[in-house]
Amino acid sequence: MAALLVAHCSDFDLNMHNLGSFRRHKWIGNPESLRGSLDMSEHFIQPSTRREMLLQCSAGFGMLALTALTGENSAQATTSAMSPLSPKVPMFAPRAKRVIFLFMHGGPSQVDTFDPKPLLTRDHGKPYPFSKPRVVFAQTGNLLKSPWEFKKYGQSGIEVSDLFPNVGSCVDDICMIRGIYADNTAHGGALLQLHTGSDSQIRPSMGSWITYGLGTENQNLPGFITICPTLGHGGVQNWSSAFLPAPFQGTPIGNASIPASKAAIEYIINPQIPQSLQRIQLDMAQQMNAEQLKHFGHDPQLEGRIQSFELAFRMQTEAPELMDISKESKATLDLYGIDDKPTDNFGRQCLLARRFAEKGVRFIQATHSYKWDQHGDLRNGHRNNAKEVDKPIAGLLKDLKARGLLKDTLVIWGGEFGRTPTAQGDDGRDHNPHGFTMWMAGGGVKPGTVYGATDDYGYYATENKMHIHDMHATVLALLGMDHKKLTYRYGGRDFRLTDVFGDVADKIMV
Repeated sequence: MAALLVAHCSDFDLNMHNLGSFRRHKWIGNPESLRGSLDMSEHFIQPSTRREMLLQCSAGFGMLALTALTGENSAQATTSAMSPLSPKVPMFAPRAKRVIFLFMHGGPSQVDTFDPKPLLTRDHGKPYPFSKPRVVFAQTGNLLKSPWEFKKYGQSGIEVSDLFPNVGSCVDDICMIRGIYADNTAHGGALLQLHTGSDSQIRPSMGSWITYGLGTENQNLPGFITICPTLGHGGVQNWSSAFLPAPFQGTPIGNASIPASKAAIEYIINPQIPQSLQRIQLDMAQQMNAEQLKHFGHDPQLEGRIQSFELAFRMQTEAPELMDISKESKATLDLYGIDDKPTDNFGRQCLLARRFAEKGVRFIQATHSYKWDQHGDLRNGHRNNAKEVDKPIAGLLKDLKARGLLKDTLVIWGGEFGRTPTAQGDDGRDHNPHGFTMWMAGGGVKPGTVYGATDDYGYYATENKMHIHDMHATVLALLGMDHKKLTYRYGGRDFRLTDVFGDVADKIMV
């Protein structure tokens, strides 16, 4: 909702009975003369219809948030503490201040990217020597070696496949986590579990929990932004706040069907109505909304809409400039692979992620969707996918490091699951949630290290296993929050991101 600006009000269900005898007219005169009263008929001529009014007006919570920031008077300034997105003190000293999640939708193959398996190469074509999972997404055959070579990079000597030479050049800043596992073999459930902690219930997303726990450092931007998110496999539930208050939900910029070059925050600029007049419109609507709440009490939907329109008004001051990358240097654009066909789309997402992180957004997600699901044609599919993301990801890591942001920005890379070391058809791999790789960089994780392992062929997590619940607990700990204490009471019980599970992987922290 925060993406809708105050100039756009077609979905605002204004209670007309609150207007009393006041009717909206087209106004001619000084906007400032409108302040102070709803009885302003002397300033108006030419009566308008209700439809015209709704098209020209919009809603927001008046002065509750904006005036607290601008300090228009001392009474209003006290409302700054009322903003749900106000920065909150972490539970303990944090290592990271913000998160950038690079989500590879579809499930990259761990044994073809970041988890080398010499025995898989040696035993290519032979049956998998251990028992396969009881529940599988589809049947697979014998072992399938990786088409790509692995080599050591950096001083740490971490092995990375030929698919990711640019990311390989950054391994000394990366903690490679090779023992991740999850519960669901289908994309929909796996995406939900990765993003929300549950593969079957509607729960708040990781970004929502983090923003709920910490607020955001910039009151003129949402605390949680998702760039070009997928609309499938759970869709909006993957960035929803569910039962958490509405201000903590993710604000989407575009979606997976729109090129990043065309992704935008809709209605971010209103060329017809100046902000001064928009502010007056909001103040008028705020009085009516306040009366509504006074008479009818707590209304989460109305309160969420109030906050979203107020935030949307403030976003006009910063969001347009942040979305405009034209002033970035050519060297920076080249670093991310922008204006180069294979890398332009994800490069723009990564650059926007850096720009939002730099301006204090708490959680940013960039999604490469939906391309990693190679049930067949593994060679072409994974090769083309890696070409699209390898350079932008490395560019993001290098750019964050050069700007001094990597030390307190946690970058996470991964998909909803991995893939089987056994073949599906002649050149494909099936879904595998039982053992796969994710990696983290910056934000207090040990750089140039490997944590966890899968078996000799890459099917099951075996050493320092990290379930998705453990990953969530660890991310929260890096941000200074105890996952057992970050709770929200709803429906008679206390909920948390990790449900009743989760162990923090202290060994990956500096």
